[in-house]
Amino acid sequence: QVQLVESGGGLVQAGGSLRLSCAASGRTFSRYAMGWFRQAPGKEREFVAAITWSGRSTYYTDSVKGRFTISRDNAKNTVFLQMNSLKPEDTAVYYCARARSENYLGRVPIEYDYWGQGTQVTVSS
Repeated sequence: QVQLVESGGGLVQAGGSLRLSCAASGRTFSRYAMGWFRQAPGKEREFVAAITWSGRSTYYTDSVKGRFTISRDNAKNTVFLQMNSLKPEDTAVYYCARARSENYLGRVPIEYDYWGQGTQVTVSS
């Protein structure tokens, strides 16, 4: 069984930064691509970023390009989301998820089979 635990969320002013972490259990972490999603109140869950198993390739939704960076440390079974220049519209619960394959960089939730419980990010104006 795979468990994903997010941390690093909190309250920050617009223009500030946060770094989210997602720690994964199990020995197969490095074999799978990973992704970050977010869900704001009253809205559907949306894709934020993804990274392949090796970390060599990444993919971002347009609204976070140039502000967010996804990375991973396979030795520590952890994936990160560095969020800079935060905006109030970034306010959401952020979830990490494990993709079903090693190189998947898509935004389709069904292509991810394990999800964390989420961490709240609130950006004040």
